[in-house]
Amino acid sequence: MNRKLIIGIVIVLGVLGALAAVKTLQIKTIIGSAALFAPPPETIASAVVQAETWPDMLTAIGTVNAAQGVIVSPEIAGTASEIAFESGAVVRQGDLLVKLDTSSEQAQLQAAEAQVELAQANADRTQRLHADNTVSQSELDSAMATLKVNQANANVIRATIDKKTIRAPFAGRLGIRLVNLGEQLEVGKGIVSLQSLTPVYVDFSLPQQDLAQLQTGLVVQVTSDSYPGTNFTGELTAINPDLNATTRSVQLRAKFANAEQLLRPGMFVRVAVVLPQAQPVLAVPRTAILSAPYGDAVYVVEPQTANGVTNLTVQQKFIRTGRVRGNFVSIESGLKAGDRVVSAGLFKLHNGVSVQENNADTPDILTAPNPPNS
Repeated sequence: MNRKLIIGIVIVLGVLGALAAVKTLQIKTIIGSAALFAPPPETIASAVVQAETWPDMLTAIGTVNAAQGVIVSPEIAGTASEIAFESGAVVRQGDLLVKLDTSSEQAQLQAAEAQVELAQANADRTQRLHADNTVSQSELDSAMATLKVNQANANVIRATIDKKTIRAPFAGRLGIRLVNLGEQLEVGKGIVSLQSLTPVYVDFSLPQQDLAQLQTGLVVQVTSDSYPGTNFTGELTAINPDLNATTRSVQLRAKFANAEQLLRPGMFVRVAVVLPQAQPVLAVPRTAILSAPYGDAVYVVEPQTANGVTNLTVQQKFIRTGRVRGNFVSIESGLKAGDRVVSAGLFKLHNGVSVQENNADTPDILTAPNPPNS
């Protein structure tokens, strides 16, 4: 009985050992396969670091101002009896805008003109009598003084009537009407904004260290979020002789023809002063830059050979960026001309990952993009 038990135990142990050997072999095979497994390469788009020459520029933020711009308002209080303009209209210098009620002044003017006529008649009569030595010189002087006083009184009333006839002080475009017919207007009450839009000025400032590079006549370019992809070109016309004592910056003004009247007073614009000299730069697409709190980086595509097979892999490199021009950014350190960097598909990468390039559907990257207006 004991012998049969021992034989059974031996058989069971032999079976278990055989199963364990089989499982061990299977596990070793799986581990070996996993070690040899390589994930499929990630698909990316790439671009070559280009050595280029860019115009040197000084950049700033500016504000558009009209060459001439006012809020039209009355000099004398009165009631609006006629409004002769529409909101948004283009007017010439001297065009009638608003008439205030002048009925009382017209009546006063008639009385004053009658006094002038009477004084003129008395002065003429006194002159004839003085010529005959009938009246004295003092009587003639008194008659002439009375005439001048009455003429001055009439002119004062005419000036009041003229000031109640409000006209455009210069040619330009009107804004939104701020008054209504029959409204009592006080002195200084805004009637309408009048802005001359051709030309316009852009005012901006630059730090004092840039002052030595500035001179009138330099080309100035501005862009606005209102017109994506559109560059407006003007000329630097004025440099303030003194600097801001708080910011140590110099105030500048550029003039723009603005023939299409796209730039409007008060508009925020980005300004670039184009300097005569150009600078060599290394340029990469802006999409190649991976920004992070600890610094900017790019993924550089490099060939790696293993077991006689060459694959493309990526390595992260930290860089220092410079100026931006269109869809490109200049690289001040970290790369060299001819390096190939990943321009699309960055966020699925890490150091050493295998990649394959597919630039077939990559859009053109331009230094002066001009997308259609949305």
